[in-house]
Amino acid sequence: MGDPHVLCLGDVMTDILASLSTDLAIHSDTPATTRLFGGGSAANTASWLAAEGVRTAMIARVGADAFGRAAGRELTEAGVQVEFAIDGDRATGSCVVLVHPDGERTMIPDPGANAALSPEDVPPGLFIAGRHLHLSAYSLFHGAGDAAAAALALARAASMTITVDAASAAPLAAYGAERFANAVGGGLVVLANIDEAVVLAGTPDASEAARHLGRHFGGAVIKLGAEGSVYSDGDEVTHAPAVPIELLDSTGAGDAFAAGLIRELIMGAPVEEFLRAGNELAARACARLGSRP
Repeated sequence: MGDPHVLCLGDVMTDILASLSTDLAIHSDTPATTRLFGGGSAANTASWLAAEGVRTAMIARVGADAFGRAAGRELTEAGVQVEFAIDGDRATGSCVVLVHPDGERTMIPDPGANAALSPEDVPPGLFIAGRHLHLSAYSLFHGAGDAAAAALALARAASMTITVDAASAAPLAAYGAERFANAVGGGLVVLANIDEAVVLAGTPDASEAARHLGRHFGGAVIKLGAEGSVYSDGDEVTHAPAVPIELLDSTGAGDAFAAGLIRELIMGAPVEEFLRAGNELAARACARLGSRP
């Protein structure tokens, strides 16, 4: 497998994905087709990176249960170097994913063992100059903030490049934009969809939000779905159009986007290229069920 170029830190989940045949009938029954998939934002990105030929390690915590063993096995078979701490008290994280008839999804997560990821679970020997850290902000939201802080400190000490995915608008708003900015710091690239960008920058204008966040963090990417994506370093703004698709399931599209972007970013590709690569992998993710390649 070789030494990893990218370290992903964050959540590993089991997704219980229900494809709804009609709109959700609140307080009643809605027919659906239900499947189990591997999930978790950081684990999804690790899987997509490995599928793209990028040597990747996944740092996380899972339960001492069948789902945790299956998660490790699935990621290993996908080519990811698994660096799991095993929790004897908490179950492996899980998420009920409701995929609506239009392909959009609603997520109901239980972080489980992810919430107990600690600094002691972060292997310092993996943090070496020339590597890249990708952090899912879910780690901040559900109790693994100290582990996230430890990973960021190790990455900065090793002069590694860093990306942080803002994860999800509702928990981000509950966590707080200023608190997020203080926890993450600067000298990195933050990835956000437009709802998350509104929370962080206070504006629905993608270019304005990217410029604002780019000035604060060092670089910012705003994912716009069918309208593509934009990047700013706080000064210039670059837009890349989306790849046309027929949407089947948007679950994990942002995680796939991150993988495409990181693949090109660590190679020193220009902005247009890493945005294009992100858009392409996101389109591939939207055309299939589940969040993995």
